[in-house]
Amino acid sequence: MNITILGAGLMGRLLACSLARTGHSLTVYEAAAADSRRAAAFAAAAMLAPLAESAVAEDTVVRMGQYGLTRWPELIAELDAPVFFQQQGTLVVWHRQDAAEAQRFGQLLAATGKRLPSLPTQKTLDAAGLDQLEPGLGAHFAQGLYLPGEGQLDNHQLMDALLAQMQRLQVSLHWNTARSPGDFAPGQTGQPDWVLDCRGLGAQPQWPGLRGVRGEIITLHAPNVTLSRPTRLIHPRYPIYIAPKQDGYFLVGATEIESDDTSPVSVRSCLELLSAAYTVDPAFGEARIVELVAQCRPTLPDNLPEVRYLGARCLQVNGLYRHGYLIAPAMVDVVLQLMDDGRSALAENMNCRVADVAGAVIASEARQSMNPVAQEPA
Repeated sequence: MNITILGAGLMGRLLACSLARTGHSLTVYEAAAADSRRAAAFAAAAMLAPLAESAVAEDTVVRMGQYGLTRWPELIAELDAPVFFQQQGTLVVWHRQDAAEAQRFGQLLAATGKRLPSLPTQKTLDAAGLDQLEPGLGAHFAQGLYLPGEGQLDNHQLMDALLAQMQRLQVSLHWNTARSPGDFAPGQTGQPDWVLDCRGLGAQPQWPGLRGVRGEIITLHAPNVTLSRPTRLIHPRYPIYIAPKQDGYFLVGATEIESDDTSPVSVRSCLELLSAAYTVDPAFGEARIVELVAQCRPTLPDNLPEVRYLGARCLQVNGLYRHGYLIAPAMVDVVLQLMDDGRSALAENMNCRVADVAGAVIASEARQSMNPVAQEPA
């Protein structure tokens, strides 16, 4: 089949590689330049932490995150270029004055564990336990939580590797070329068989209610810092995460800011993020600031992702919010299943919303009837 994808962000690249690898002809249109880092996928720490996110996310996201942890090693293995991937768990720490907030956080995780017993069980650590996992951390914190099995990857390496893979698979790439679903009539003569809209915030004109939620990331080079796994600091006002990458690089970020502002990182945000990182490990005081990035993540009103039919052969994928890397593998496989036979058992099992253009959730039978090419060979 001839398939057109709108948007070369995380979802667009993953879908293009998956479909091209199985023999389909792919064309991708992207509004930005080939070397642009404007996509939300570049402003992320790419942590794969379903249990940690369960404190603020619906069970749908947690289930999709669990699935993603099993799929990411497979997706990365299909790429020619190496991509840093780690699955050594997440540490959660807090200062004594924030013990009540930490207790609440632990209770939320425990409640999730009861609803979803397949999740690994959180482990409470004292200072000695923290030191055993991250030497020196026990000197700054008396208690912490360890969430085993959680992971992370390097998003810049992944995006570059996906681009190289698309080029090798002869995907037709059109940069600086903004397109919308209305520019195509899928299924008609001379038109693509399918159109997949993965434009994120670029789809706002066609998707009422889609909004941006700001995220801010600081990249530090701190070769003297020994943290080896993602670490979250609980704080009532500015909770942060620290994600160690390769060669002494660390990403420090805030969880979310309810704003569609894409201007540069503010002085206040920068001071808060860096001060919080310094309290986790004073060795960050000698770190070098490599990059400051602010970007908005595409978010739907209920903060949940959605796949929407804009027509029988046009699917829109959006609303990945702050969970992009966590849930992207599940969203990719949901789309592939819908394209294959008009229904997705994965979406049904995870309660991932599949809707019509009006936003109404549609049943599997309705989805199948909307897909007249479901049985056509590639």
